[in-house]
Amino acid sequence: MQLIRNIAVGLPVRDGYVLVSGATDSVKGEAFYRAIGGGIEFGETADVALRREFEEELGVALETVELLGVLENIFEFEGLAGHEIVHVFAVTANELDIIPIDADLHVLDECSPVGWKSISDIDRPLYPTGALQMVLNQAPAHPWRRL
Repeated sequence: MQLIRNIAVGLPVRDGYVLVSGATDSVKGEAFYRAIGGGIEFGETADVALRREFEEELGVALETVELLGVLENIFEFEGLAGHEIVHVFAVTANELDIIPIDADLHVLDECSPVGWKSISDIDRPLYPTGALQMVLNQAPAHPWRRL
């Protein structure tokens, strides 16, 4: 039985860069970036799930978490169909702000690469589609966006 997965993702933005995770679909041969986050557990709100995911994946405590919107993401990865309801958040954390732009990081529990990527020079798809645009569209009204 296929299920729709509810997830929460956050996109930290700093000085024209966005922090993302890198991945590859070996079936399609596609390299891509993904917003950081993960599944919402039963009884957990989306913002609490996102805070937990950043702690688990990067060891970082988020300071601000602001819901920008919700996307529906229907996709195929490694030859399998997927369907997600994605809660997209703008996030900040002083712990992220002190990480050098050129630092090579990894997700703590799976070793996926994480890094700051120049928003103007992103060279591959960033999933879920539309998440980065949500962040960029909110720029004038939000002091957390430091481009």
